[in-house]
Amino acid sequence: MKHMSPQSTAHRQLKNRASFSQAVRNSLTMAYRGLLKVRRTPEQLFDITFQPIIFTLMFTYVFGGAIAGNAHNYLPMIIPAILIQTLIGASVVSGVQLREDMDKGVFDRFKSLPIARISPLAGALLADVVRYVIAAVLTFAMGFLVGYRPEGGITSVALAVVFSIGCAWAISWIFAFFGVIARNAASVQGISMLALFPLMFLSNAFVPVKTMPDWLQWIAKVNPLSHMITAARELVNHGTIGADFALSLLGAAAIIAIFAPITVRVYMRRA
Repeated sequence: MKHMSPQSTAHRQLKNRASFSQAVRNSLTMAYRGLLKVRRTPEQLFDITFQPIIFTLMFTYVFGGAIAGNAHNYLPMIIPAILIQTLIGASVVSGVQLREDMDKGVFDRFKSLPIARISPLAGALLADVVRYVIAAVLTFAMGFLVGYRPEGGITSVALAVVFSIGCAWAISWIFAFFGVIARNAASVQGISMLALFPLMFLSNAFVPVKTMPDWLQWIAKVNPLSHMITAARELVNHGTIGADFALSLLGAAAIIAIFAPITVRVYMRRA
């Protein structure tokens, strides 16, 4: 049986460490590239800038009186829901832009560069975190303007933002997977929206679950978005962490554990 010498083992470990550090540097560079694209084409931010404003005004003043008696009483329910809805909707862009870059041959050009092959994918997902932060800040800013005052305090609001961004980033791996296997960007967006809209509206986001038929209540209660929204509400409105917080984090970890390796494997095969 052939044994590796201590010198060979040390050299291999050093090489692996260097490869990992290079991949991290290249991924950060690609993330910066993604941010530069946003600066040059600011319309890419329309979904995360206009959606919190429009949805906050629309849901608050159209449904607030019917559901909570008045718009002000509806704010503690709807603002955390809009936060989750906006971030999850923004995560779809990860797969769409990834597919667009692959269709345009951008990744083919990256192959000729001395960079880690995984860095374009990792960089794109890292850049999306900035978009999530912008969306979260605008959501709470809009809520504040219409009279929302989170009773959980600024620390709980910050924790809710970090929690929501983490869950959205995990879900973005699902859409990134769609991006690398779909035929075009339009199909990625179509599939994603087809899955997201029922999940969002068949949840506790906009109306109390108890007002739904019994069979629909069951769907809303097992809906993972309901757990995320409940966790965000408990944090910003009461400053508490409950079972829904833990369940959502476990679900996010499971998504990453399943979809990240699959997405990377398919991407490396096609890139």
